[in-house]
Amino acid sequence: MEWSDEGTIIGVRRHGESAVILEVMTRYHGRHLGLVRGGRSSRQQPVLQPGNAVSLSWRARLDEHLGEYKVELLTSHAARLMAKPVALYGLASIAALLRLLPERDPHPALHEGLGVLIEHLDEIGLAPALIVRFELAMLGELGFGLDLNRCAVTGAREELSHVSPKSGKAVSRKAAEPYLDRLLALPRFLSEGQGANQPLPAEIAAGFALTGHFLRRYLYEPRGLAEPPERARLLELATKIH
Repeated sequence: MEWSDEGTIIGVRRHGESAVILEVMTRYHGRHLGLVRGGRSSRQQPVLQPGNAVSLSWRARLDEHLGEYKVELLTSHAARLMAKPVALYGLASIAALLRLLPERDPHPALHEGLGVLIEHLDEIGLAPALIVRFELAMLGELGFGLDLNRCAVTGAREELSHVSPKSGKAVSRKAAEPYLDRLLALPRFLSEGQGANQPLPAEIAAGFALTGHFLRRYLYEPRGLAEPPERARLLELATKIH
């Protein structure tokens, strides 16, 4: 078995004296692991860093085997990301989320979204909102997408301000008034789309609370898992600096 693809490195762990097991979110083969012989060498280590975009060739005798990677660097992001705590926490949080995907299950839209996220992950003004959007995309890819385009009560598309924690559907400001204590806030950067102004700290917190509720409900708690601690550190950092 053999294939070639492109992807973003999301994890590296030692294997034996000189090899590593590389975890990559690929375009057409999903989250995929492979052995890199000599991966701990001085030549390979700068390439095999989380966040880097790479070209891959994978080979194994049988499809179910771990297989071996041959790796070439496409774009180095690691040095830039390692210099910013927001990027380190963001990458760790997203990598933990991607590990909930079945291995080798293709998700090209998530691969593309990850690439966009990596480009801006060190920008404190952009990264937190992009991470919330990525979490929404992840929920959608796994069949738990939220409906944030129209009010579940009136059908209106304007003044959407809250989300039902049960249905995941948006609610307009007027329809939400009697039930504010039961609903999740919908921040403007999600209800108004890409054209919204840079989110305020309270809006970032609301975005993380919104996606966090559904991530726990659908992804973490059914697996007996807790949120990665890096997510809370990222939120603290993002709302403190804004």
